[in-house]
Amino acid sequence: MTAADPPPVGRAARLRLHRSLQVATHGADLLDRQLHLLRAELSDLRRAEAAARNAWERLVREAGLWELRGLLLSGENALRTASAVPPAEAAVAWEDTLGVRQPGRATVVQGTAAPSTAVPGNTALTHARTSYRAAVDAAARYGAASAAVRLVETRLRSTTVRVRALRRHRIPRLQQDLVTVESALEQSEHEDAVRRRWAARQTGPSPGR
Repeated sequence: MTAADPPPVGRAARLRLHRSLQVATHGADLLDRQLHLLRAELSDLRRAEAAARNAWERLVREAGLWELRGLLLSGENALRTASAVPPAEAAVAWEDTLGVRQPGRATVVQGTAAPSTAVPGNTALTHARTSYRAAVDAAARYGAASAAVRLVETRLRSTTVRVRALRRHRIPRLQQDLVTVESALEQSEHEDAVRRRWAARQTGPSPGR
């Protein structure tokens, strides 16, 4: 039945509309509760994202300062030696929360330098290498937290659209159809009663008996 179609008439139609209205109302209530939980989850995730971003930015600044000190002490050749390390690999554990599949804990496996790899030319560059590795760990955590926020935001928007469709369109339409059907049934029952009374009068005992 589309928005332009008239509602069906009859007791069976009334029963179907009652059931449909109950299902739609129950579904909207469930989605409302889910929205409440999603908003709370999103608030927690945004705080975690902000904390992860702050930690990452702080470690990057710290590593940059150590790098600058090492560069001033030993020059660019020492910097190239200190940066010659294998790349790191990040892994993310995915989890389901409130029906949303999102990244959870992020871990980074740092590359291990070969025994023959030259060590940094000064202590500042050693600190810079350590700080950059910590920054990579923080970047992985920040990336996972940011992705989780975006995924929950997407689910929150889609759930909000579904609730609005039920509350503003589906439920009012069912309610109006139910009113129409009940009004038609009431009118039909009234007309049936009138016909029965008229028929009873027509088939009653004749005046001569």
